[in-house]
Amino acid sequence: MLRRYVLRHIKATHLVGLVILAGLYGLRHWDPAPLETLRLRVFDFYQNIEPRERKPTPVPVVIIDLDEDSLARYGQWPWPRTLLAKLVDQLVAYQVAVVGFDVFFSEYDRLSPTLIADQLTALDPDVVAQVRNLPASEAVFAESMRKGRVVLGQGTLEEKPAKQRDTRAVKASFAELGGDPRPRLTSFPAVLRNVKELEDAAVGLGLVTLEPEVDGVVRRVNLAFRIEDTIYPTLAIEMLRVASQQKSIVLKTDAKTNQQSVIVRPFKIPTDQKFRAWIHFRPRDETMYISAADVLDGVVAPERLQNALALVGTSALGLKDIRTTPIDKYLPGVDVHAQLLEMILTGSFLERPGLVQNMELTAVVVLGFLTIILVPLLGATYTLLFAVGSMAAMAGTSWYFYVEKQILVDAVYPSIAGLLMYMSLTYMNYIREEAQKKQVRDAFSMYMSPALVEQLAEDPKQLKLGGEMRDMTLLFCDIRGFTAISEQFDPGELTSFINRFLTPMTDVILDRQGTIDKYMGDCIMAFWNAPLDDADHARHGCASALAMLEACAKLNEEVKAEAKENNRKYIPVRVGLGLNSDTVCVGNMGSEQRFDYSVLGDGVNLAARLEGQSKTYGVDVVIGEGTKIAAPEFAIIELDLIQVKGKTKPARIFGLLGGTDMAQSDDFIRFAERHAIMLEDYRAQRWDEAEAGVAECRDMCQPYKAEGLYGLFDERIAAHRADPPGADWEGLFIATSK
Repeated sequence: MLRRYVLRHIKATHLVGLVILAGLYGLRHWDPAPLETLRLRVFDFYQNIEPRERKPTPVPVVIIDLDEDSLARYGQWPWPRTLLAKLVDQLVAYQVAVVGFDVFFSEYDRLSPTLIADQLTALDPDVVAQVRNLPASEAVFAESMRKGRVVLGQGTLEEKPAKQRDTRAVKASFAELGGDPRPRLTSFPAVLRNVKELEDAAVGLGLVTLEPEVDGVVRRVNLAFRIEDTIYPTLAIEMLRVASQQKSIVLKTDAKTNQQSVIVRPFKIPTDQKFRAWIHFRPRDETMYISAADVLDGVVAPERLQNALALVGTSALGLKDIRTTPIDKYLPGVDVHAQLLEMILTGSFLERPGLVQNMELTAVVVLGFLTIILVPLLGATYTLLFAVGSMAAMAGTSWYFYVEKQILVDAVYPSIAGLLMYMSLTYMNYIREEAQKKQVRDAFSMYMSPALVEQLAEDPKQLKLGGEMRDMTLLFCDIRGFTAISEQFDPGELTSFINRFLTPMTDVILDRQGTIDKYMGDCIMAFWNAPLDDADHARHGCASALAMLEACAKLNEEVKAEAKENNRKYIPVRVGLGLNSDTVCVGNMGSEQRFDYSVLGDGVNLAARLEGQSKTYGVDVVIGEGTKIAAPEFAIIELDLIQVKGKTKPARIFGLLGGTDMAQSDDFIRFAERHAIMLEDYRAQRWDEAEAGVAECRDMCQPYKAEGLYGLFDERIAAHRADPPGADWEGLFIATSK
């Protein structure tokens, strides 16, 4: 039962759609770079349309900018550590809360007195000794750092150096909630350290590394890194820890929601699975920048720096710390750290929880399943409307979550997946329909008119596979005396002759919406009202029969001329036709390996018998009562009440003598009336009156070529005179031959 259900309802389109959907599902898990870039660019588009607004923060966040003006006034970078000491002293005097350096000092100051003394070998040794006794620049800088709270930046190295100084390069401690975070953290082989004296003097150490996405744009900032087995905080997080006077930073993993976060009390920062925070960018704000030269000169308004989180960095292009962000092509790297701090302090987080990503995959699956179901069911147009509506709804939902919830929801991939599913399945439907149309054309092109074939090909649903009961008109046509004709030809000539006969007969049928069922030697079987509907099937059948007689007459003219030319005996081609209208079964008949579109039923058998009786009754076309009732406007007379061979029930049969013009002529009307009276006398066993009627009808029937009919009645009347049929006889004739 299950197998039958699957075979009946599950189509190849469904299976292919499921395979494509599985591939799209797997592609999203793989998430190749082009796909990731496309998704990120859409998120960039959102931020460009509606970037984050700058809000007041509990404490100021400022950038002490090593700008072009500062370099011009105080010299090229790197500055002497004594000058940097003065800068820190000034910031401490301004009561800055925390100073964070987005630069690092991995080498000793080349202008330090100790290093200069080593180069003054040509001077008096006493002078060199006096210089050497001066305090080292790092000592001066370190002393200034101890006066305030300073966090030094560190870098990351792609390769581990051959000689590494002591391994402790972190001052913060980490607490772990929900499991070990190390496997999720981005790792590097080693850290680019500052000189030891400075790191010892700093209250905090933080990595300044900014990792761009696959397209080179900075969108997320790592809040922690892993160097071997040690966890390192980044600059902004370390500054936040120092400012809030916390000893530990908490890395939390929620196994149920697959959501990570970093906690620096009282702040909880949502992150992605790698403990990276999405930056909700705002346009660059020059009011956040304070020139380092102005700080050194003491001309900055005190309220701008009091209790501030001050990041020391550079906007000078020559120092090459310029980044690309979603809304700024050129943004100083220090600005990214500042915006991260500002975002944390105001709680203006931009999130992309793991639950959202699961929802996106669910949307892919649901939209895919609906597309698989709807494309075969509704067709391309309505499914396209559904797909467009779904994509619009997802885009609207994604925008709503960004604006109202600050959550990044990817509407791109579910939309692309749905569109690919739609296009693939629609194309498959198109291929299937084209194959179906070709099959219909191949199956019916030799049996139906081209116009009907195209109509059926455009709507194959009109062709119901299997069988169905339909009211139809059936026609059989056969050549009379074919044996005598065939003896005149060799096999090749006979084939040519049959083709000459069948071609015009076929054209007549096809031109009147008929379908050729089969050719059986010199016999043609055709029907109307299948596979396409034909409300006038009986009329078209009758008109075809009369037209076939005309085509046969034209063929005889050609055959007669050829016989004379070839000195061959002329044998005219005569045909007998039988038509019957009845409810029969029509459809694909045969086996799974081979089948034909054909008809079955008693009505078909009767039509075949009527064709055989046309010779007996001496008329060219014999029709059944159903055809006569459905096409009464033709010139028709009743022939007999007959029980054909193989049937137990009698059937009233009629002769089709001409078209509607003949039926309306006065001569035919008088003839038909006289014939009806004769038939009534015959069935009432009034043999004298019937015999007189036969004689009169014979004289009147010459235009209708029915002379043979009345010779038959003369024979029957004579037989019944000799052997009366009995009082209960109703005129029934039992045929003993087909």
